[in-house]
Amino acid sequence: MMSDRHWTRRQFNAASLAIGAAGLLGSSASLLARPTRSLRDDQQLLRVGVIGCGGRGTGAVIQALSADPNAVLWSMGDLYRERLTPCMEAAKSNIAEYADDPEATLEHQFRVTPERLFDGFDCYEKVIASGVDVVLLTTPPGFRPQHLRAAIDANKHVFCEKPVAVDGSGVRSVLESARIAKEKGLAVMSGFCWRYQDQVRETFARLREGGIGDIRAIQTTYNTTGWIKPKPRKAEWSDAEFMTRNWHYFHPLSGDHIVEQAVHAIDWQAWAMRDAPPVRCWAVGGRQARPDVPETGNVYDHFSVTYEYEDGVRGYHMCRHWENTPSDNSAMFMGSEGVCTMQPWQQNHTIDGAKPWRGTAPSNDMYQREHDVLFKSIRDGKPVDDGVFMAHSTLLAIMARDAAYTGRIVTWDDALNDAADLHAEPWAFGSRAIPGMAIPGRSET
Repeated sequence: MMSDRHWTRRQFNAASLAIGAAGLLGSSASLLARPTRSLRDDQQLLRVGVIGCGGRGTGAVIQALSADPNAVLWSMGDLYRERLTPCMEAAKSNIAEYADDPEATLEHQFRVTPERLFDGFDCYEKVIASGVDVVLLTTPPGFRPQHLRAAIDANKHVFCEKPVAVDGSGVRSVLESARIAKEKGLAVMSGFCWRYQDQVRETFARLREGGIGDIRAIQTTYNTTGWIKPKPRKAEWSDAEFMTRNWHYFHPLSGDHIVEQAVHAIDWQAWAMRDAPPVRCWAVGGRQARPDVPETGNVYDHFSVTYEYEDGVRGYHMCRHWENTPSDNSAMFMGSEGVCTMQPWQQNHTIDGAKPWRGTAPSNDMYQREHDVLFKSIRDGKPVDDGVFMAHSTLLAIMARDAAYTGRIVTWDDALNDAADLHAEPWAFGSRAIPGMAIPGRSET
């Protein structure tokens, strides 16, 4: 599944810049609005398969079916069969609530049969082979490179949730899949949803127009009280089941919280730098407040990283999971002519300096917008292509994690070409080595 190609910063930068700023600066008004639910003949169906039926998979199903009146749920797969029915029922309930004709809509858009409900580690292969046109990849991140390659090889359009990998080998695989998808004319939509949020898009357009002059430094945060509650191990669970049921808490599956969650804020930095990669980074991190029990695995609870770019710009990011502390998800862009402060959770976007400014764009459902754009691009024969930047932003988070885990300076080239493969051993139910906590100065990765 992995490419042997050795990537350099120059090659990656060229690939990144090839996508340009067109997607950023395009008018929000040109994006697809929620369509009316008129039913058309079955020859125009877009058959959707979902792989990963937890909360994010359920949301993606709802958004996919809401994006196009002739998008139909065709097949479903999850590691655990008990998640399939709740996912479908939640999607049906939501779609019916907003449909003009609930009975007709449900009958039309939900076409899953018992023969197209799959579980187990190989469920992705079965969903992809079930006759679908579009695949929603919403499993734990560690599996996404393999699932993306299988979908692209089978000529399927893809929605790929973020992050898209948990190590350099996975990122290389995603880059190769993105290249193949572009050659085949397949749509690849990422789960980096803030790139489809109108207020944030308006702010970045202002930065592109020189609203703060030349960017000198960037600061981003993703501070929260934690993730979903971990699940204590049951006697009948194997090592593999224990880890996959607590996938957030094991870095081979989630990438750690800086990769799985805080990558959204790190993506703002990538976006501001026009997706050009940094030269290197260094970081600190650790586990200070997270309960030390088996089900919390081996992930840290805080990180702080400094990125250094070729032109001298530095990016600073911090994230933490500490209870009873303030949450914050914001960015500050410091330029030669002003400072832009972006607070998306508060819908507050301002520039102080030579060209004072305050954002005025209305908010929108960025999760829905992603699918609106994806399905419109398929219908129009102009497939959306998020493949390079979604790999880029993911690697930014991975290199920071590895710098914190090891205590070393990690270069972009080192991270991208790292030979370590966290999924070298195929996954199957049964015994499996449970990773321990990384110790800076001692751990390799």
